[in-house]
Amino acid sequence: MQVMKWSALALAVTAGSMQLAFASAQEESKGFVEDSNLTLLNKNFFFYRDFRNNPNTSQNYRKEWAHGISAMYESGFTQGTVGFGVDAHGMLGLKLDSGNGTNGTGLLPTGSDGRSQDDYSYAGGAVKMQVSNTQLKYGNLFPTAPVFATGTARLFPGSAEGFQLTSSEIEGLNVDAGHFTSIRDGSASTNRHGEITTTYTGLASNSADYVGGSYSFTDNVSASLYGAELEDIWRQYYGNLNWNIPFSDSQALNLDFNVYRTTDKGDAIAGDLDTTAWSAAAAYSIGAHKFTLAYQKVNGDEPFDYISMDGQNSGDSIFLANSVQYSDFNGPNEKSIQVRYDLNMAQYGVPGLSFMARYITGDDVDGTKADPNGAFAGAIGEDGKEWERDIEAKYVVQEGAAKDLSIRIRHASWRANSDMAFFGSAGGTANDEIRVITEYPLDIL
Repeated sequence: MQVMKWSALALAVTAGSMQLAFASAQEESKGFVEDSNLTLLNKNFFFYRDFRNNPNTSQNYRKEWAHGISAMYESGFTQGTVGFGVDAHGMLGLKLDSGNGTNGTGLLPTGSDGRSQDDYSYAGGAVKMQVSNTQLKYGNLFPTAPVFATGTARLFPGSAEGFQLTSSEIEGLNVDAGHFTSIRDGSASTNRHGEITTTYTGLASNSADYVGGSYSFTDNVSASLYGAELEDIWRQYYGNLNWNIPFSDSQALNLDFNVYRTTDKGDAIAGDLDTTAWSAAAAYSIGAHKFTLAYQKVNGDEPFDYISMDGQNSGDSIFLANSVQYSDFNGPNEKSIQVRYDLNMAQYGVPGLSFMARYITGDDVDGTKADPNGAFAGAIGEDGKEWERDIEAKYVVQEGAAKDLSIRIRHASWRANSDMAFFGSAGGTANDEIRVITEYPLDIL
């Protein structure tokens, strides 16, 4: 595939530039065991979503409560010119509360009887090698690229099976490339060989490839550029420019621009795709306060789509400013505006406590010109409107036996008109939800 040719080119450029490299990570390796680390994370997750009497579903609400225990092991690398190592992970999920009429939150897998499983577990791993500051891994991985990132919004992060190359041979430049053939949701499913699907249509692809990277021009200016291909569905490009402007120790302005370009590819099983989605955000920080204003626009007759995991939870490969707790504000031709306020209570003598509130409104959604033979034909109306309000409080314990224990409470309200029903849970146009998430990480090694 063309994307993999780009990957080979990136490798060649990296290899040819080694004389510009800074300190070699492999030269500083202390050994397979000596550089090993093992972390244990306890995560407790309560999820409640109210459909506001949605006539399209028999469920008035979904409510589940689960506890997850995840162990992550990363070995060091053997010493020498080429180092070798392994990564491994194990997950155990426990149902604390769920009913047959209230499940489906994506926290727990569903059994053959339609009920959420009482418990579930799985394990995975990867082998890796390192030369200088370049690593190659194969196995169950957790990619975070803006064009291919597994989901992290539920109990456990999703994983994808395949190859990943990361390289930082030139100071300030980070190269990332991957080839993946399957995906595991991790929360709603334990299927290791799950399909790489799209979020809004559920169409499956045999493989996904990407290559790209980021470069820091200065401590305050950075840029990213990526290209990806989802076999027989789309080719997607991503660019980012981030500029931080410090005015003083307590004041700064951050400017962030993101853009995605998506076109159909190969057999084009989702139909014709020709979409450009972009966002621009400005965040002004002064002392304990941060004020953010963001604008987002989708130019195209289909929504901006991205990957999901085996037809279950969505992935994280949407870095647009108005992709928030419930909605992504990514309907065809949609334009949206966000206002946000953050408060860090450390300035007022309560370190670890923070608050956030935001409001996003979107309109001018028109999906009536979508490819009549494509996956979005007839799905979205011509005058779609939506809004979302999010409120969040978080506290992280700063010291003592419970250091790094965090609790986060998130509330979201989403409303839309009937032209936006495609984007609502079970085809509805109103949702309220509460998420309470507690995390307690422990460094074992």
